[in-house]
Amino acid sequence: MTRKLGIALAAVTVAGVAAGGASAQTLSQGLGAFEYANSCASCHGVSGEGDGPMVGYLTTRPTDLTVLRLENGGVFPVSAVFDTINGTDGVGAHGTSDMPVWGMAFRMRAENDPGFPPEAAQGYAQARVLALIEHLASLQKD
Repeated sequence: MTRKLGIALAAVTVAGVAAGGASAQTLSQGLGAFEYANSCASCHGVSGEGDGPMVGYLTTRPTDLTVLRLENGGVFPVSAVFDTINGTDGVGAHGTSDMPVWGMAFRMRAENDPGFPPEAAQGYAQARVLALIEHLASLQKD
């Protein structure tokens, strides 16, 4: 774990304790569900099946996120999903994919917040992507 990611995860944990003793896992699940509803559901749908309200406006149908594990031999592809969401798989912001690079968007959100420590922006972005991945893993069909 990078130092910056550790800082971001520690901040999430401290916030949870301050909010009434919620566990880090509970906070991560809530953050992932929030990020999904805020950033993904409009295209991928509430259930993750690629049937969101924006489908008719897209040139490519969104991926059915509920079958990622099934399509990968029963193993949820954490690294590939991270790279896709974070934008490290070679997909440009809107170059060869309709999907935005959320890692960059999360990082820019932190960098543009004057009250946020600049050295923690990358960790903040990675923590949000990881929480989102945790939520996606919970949507998988058997």
